[in-house]
Amino acid sequence: MSWQPELEELARREAFAREMGGPDKVKRQHDQGRLTVRERIDGVVDPGSFHEIGAVSGIGEYDEQGELTHVTPANCVFGRGRIDGRTVVVVGDDFTVRGGSADASIAAKPLMAEEMAHDFRLPVIRIIEGSGGGGSVKTIETKGAANLPGGIGGNRWYRYTTENMSLVPVVALGLGSVAGLGAARLAASHYSVMTKQSAMFVAGPPVVKRLGQDLGKMELGGADIQTRAGGVDHAVDTEAEAFACARRFLSYLPSSVYELPPTLPCTDDPQRVDEQLISAVPRDRRRVYKMRPIIESVVDNGSFFEVTQNYGRPIIIGLARLEGRAVMVLASDPYHYGGSWTADACQKVIRWVDFAETFHLPIVYLMDCPGFMVGLEAEKAATIRHGVRAMAAVNQSTVPWCTVIVRNNFGVAGVVHQPADRFSIRYAWPSAYWGSLPLEGGIEAAYRAEIDAAPDPKAKLKEIEDRLNKLRSPFRSAEKFWVEEIIDPRKTRALLCEFARLAEPLRTPGPPTAMTTRP
Repeated sequence: MSWQPELEELARREAFAREMGGPDKVKRQHDQGRLTVRERIDGVVDPGSFHEIGAVSGIGEYDEQGELTHVTPANCVFGRGRIDGRTVVVVGDDFTVRGGSADASIAAKPLMAEEMAHDFRLPVIRIIEGSGGGGSVKTIETKGAANLPGGIGGNRWYRYTTENMSLVPVVALGLGSVAGLGAARLAASHYSVMTKQSAMFVAGPPVVKRLGQDLGKMELGGADIQTRAGGVDHAVDTEAEAFACARRFLSYLPSSVYELPPTLPCTDDPQRVDEQLISAVPRDRRRVYKMRPIIESVVDNGSFFEVTQNYGRPIIIGLARLEGRAVMVLASDPYHYGGSWTADACQKVIRWVDFAETFHLPIVYLMDCPGFMVGLEAEKAATIRHGVRAMAAVNQSTVPWCTVIVRNNFGVAGVVHQPADRFSIRYAWPSAYWGSLPLEGGIEAAYRAEIDAAPDPKAKLKEIEDRLNKLRSPFRSAEKFWVEEIIDPRKTRALLCEFARLAEPLRTPGPPTAMTTRP
């Protein structure tokens, strides 16, 4: 006597699960240029590595004899898989079953995915297409009562979402229309990606229309809107690109805060010299230059992975490797407000410095910051408030820090180029230029009487500028030991690789020290 009949029944039920919403719904998904949830999971994890949990859950249909005729699977698919050999949790919405709506879901499934990531200390990837939450308006009628957000037994998922952000890497992929709780699940991540054909919003066009805003999906929450607002980190053309981004992002990170980021073999010579760096910064301070080629030059070849590119654009942030060791890179972008810190740039710094602290990533800052953004719009955005919060994030960080002053360093924002009152490594290029205020504009205010009294005010202004420019030479500051080292730009890579080696034993696995309340 064997259990073969039951195993055959199990196989039959699993076959129903693989059908998802049925051939018509699957075809519609494909016709609209989107993959099914099962194809997406196969695309993001190593081939053959996915182990599903709860595959046969759903709504069964039975005949008069109590025999199963069909199962409509729950529209959440989750389980364990591997990425580059490391185990991850993957949870995805099945849009072919009731459009990914919570009406057709089993709430315990996405919750269990978060619990597994939390308790086994595994990264989690959410593949999101749908609304989630408490269901549609029709749910009131089908349930016989209105859902209370956060009601009894209804907020465990939110607890695990919050705790996972402090414990394991969380990646979210928005691959269609994402609304309500789906939008929150996408945003509640360390790194989020959407396709350019997708849209994300708290409430969709029909709801927003009641407010008098008649907008299409892309006008309301398309990729351009969300990446510029910082709601989503990155937008790509295809789902395959989204999977590649998720895999690459995780490659720089430990599986949890109780481990260190992996160090990979490196074939790029740490002593490599790029002769172009000696002329990368123009002598004319009014001329801008491109920072990204400098980043690419000093990190391991092809290792720079930029995040949140369209948001807070005066600051460039990304992951990279130095002699195979993972680091977080911050760099100024003089093409945007001269590298001045705007309100959104400050918020970007806060988020990613905290991220580096959480996952034990040393920080490299290539600096060219003339200060906080000034003017009416900057004041309306409370730039100084966000700037002080950025200062708190930097000062409260404990990870090793190395700063290279490439050009400008002025004002309060200039102070925030390394953590206060603890040792960090700092270098300056010969092109470095610093002070409490830039000379341009400040001379007219400080020397107004002397300039106005001169027979030739323009000549007098030029005379004062030349005199002060000699005094502002970085070598003068180095004489007083106000800056530690001025270096040949071509040696930057070698020194940064040395920093990464020095930093490696200083990183301690475990939860980061508790942050104080930011001002």
